[in-house]
Amino acid sequence: MKRLRFAFAVLVALLVIAPVFAAGSQEAAASKPMVLKLGHIQSDQDVWHKAALFFAEKVAEKTNGTVKVEVYPNSTIGNDRDMAEGLQLGSVDFALIAGVLGNFEPSLQILELPYLIENEQHLRNVIYGPIGQELFDRLLKSSNIRGLTYWERGPRQLTSNYPINTIADVKGLKLRLPEIPAMLAYWKAAGANPTPMAWGEVYSALQQKVIDGQENPIPYIHSARLEEVQSYIAMTSHKYEYVTISMSNLTYEKLNAEQQKAVYEAASESAEYQNKLVADLTDSLFKDLQAKGMKVTYPDRAPFIAVAQKVNEEFASKIDADLYKRIVAAK
Repeated sequence: MKRLRFAFAVLVALLVIAPVFAAGSQEAAASKPMVLKLGHIQSDQDVWHKAALFFAEKVAEKTNGTVKVEVYPNSTIGNDRDMAEGLQLGSVDFALIAGVLGNFEPSLQILELPYLIENEQHLRNVIYGPIGQELFDRLLKSSNIRGLTYWERGPRQLTSNYPINTIADVKGLKLRLPEIPAMLAYWKAAGANPTPMAWGEVYSALQQKVIDGQENPIPYIHSARLEEVQSYIAMTSHKYEYVTISMSNLTYEKLNAEQQKAVYEAASESAEYQNKLVADLTDSLFKDLQAKGMKVTYPDRAPFIAVAQKVNEEFASKIDADLYKRIVAAK
């Protein structure tokens, strides 16, 4: 009988304290932040990385620590296409991606046409106006990828192992390009030999002479240390660039309303931060590239633009001629 009374007492005690332990466990789980991944293809020295860390800091601050963003540079969690597919699956939560999203929402390909955007103000009119939001709406509907905001990157310039003084010098140039159909179509028409390649492979491909050149904004040429493997910069300014902070909609729907609002606010503030970084640093980085030995050429852009006028309208007509006209008119 004593043993029965002892066992009964233990059982009662366990029943009493079990809810206490359960409550404590639930409270600990509730206090643990949701950890989300943000990936990008640039180095940890790049302005993208600095701005991504700023975004992560703002998300933590605005969600009172309930959401933590971990940043993975250098294609650590995949190249652009890998990350875009990860956003669709929910295995990647945020990514900095630009033109490769056009493979998931075709209308975004129009923004990738060289010499479509005339200057920085024209770009801002497009990406921060109704057209930019429309493109994000289309992306969400077609791919379940949620665009949060756009960052500016400056114009793309051409680097090579020999000087580019005229469009004739581009003929046969083995030119690395991202996997973006609009850009491939243009450079093929200009006479180059376009070579799609993931960004993480570019440095070694240039070093081993697999390709002759590439094209990117000045800050990205600098952060990738391309002056070590390229001798010339041709100031073609053929494309005023952007990149998106995009988010998996599957992840977004796991957040509560306050957290969702915080993510959008953090993205908006990160755009202001990143855009200022690019504007402030581009001139000094350009001078540093020259100080390290890169020579600069200024080819006549008129023949390059003439090729674009032939290619762009035809390319856009296969996707959305009205959108193309509205982007042109937004300058």
